[in-house]
Amino acid sequence: MNDSSADPAQKNVETVPPTPRYRPDERFWPYVALSEQPDQDELVAIDPDLRAALYGPAVQPFSMTLVFPKFEGARYEEAVERAKAAVEYRETGRGASFRHRARFYSSESLKLRDLFELVGHLDETEVLIDDRPVPFARELWLPLLWFLLPR
Repeated sequence: MNDSSADPAQKNVETVPPTPRYRPDERFWPYVALSEQPDQDELVAIDPDLRAALYGPAVQPFSMTLVFPKFEGARYEEAVERAKAAVEYRETGRGASFRHRARFYSSESLKLRDLFELVGHLDETEVLIDDRPVPFARELWLPLLWFLLPR
């Protein structure tokens, strides 16, 4: 076929690219390269039941964890020092969701009690039993653990 015999309107339609339905957001490109293995913060955030399903049951002794936020006052620095003296200490979150996590074993019940005396008055303080929130952890489990205190 001869180009001169083609309809001029047909030529314009073929040379104009079709209009895309959406425009991709440039901030998502290039895609973030995720690592194959989770980092330590991701492992801490995993639910204990999911961790047991993925990696097998953890063989660790009974533990209690205090999770507390930043607070105003002179006792904050002392609370952070005591938390850092725990078997395991982590800082998680940013801004208003920043938390200190301090894990104690039953043999360290005195250290746990001393830290709880500093941060127990805060409503945001959480008490976790083997990394799980348990009903009445403050009111029942902590006093039961304090029976192990040397007299």
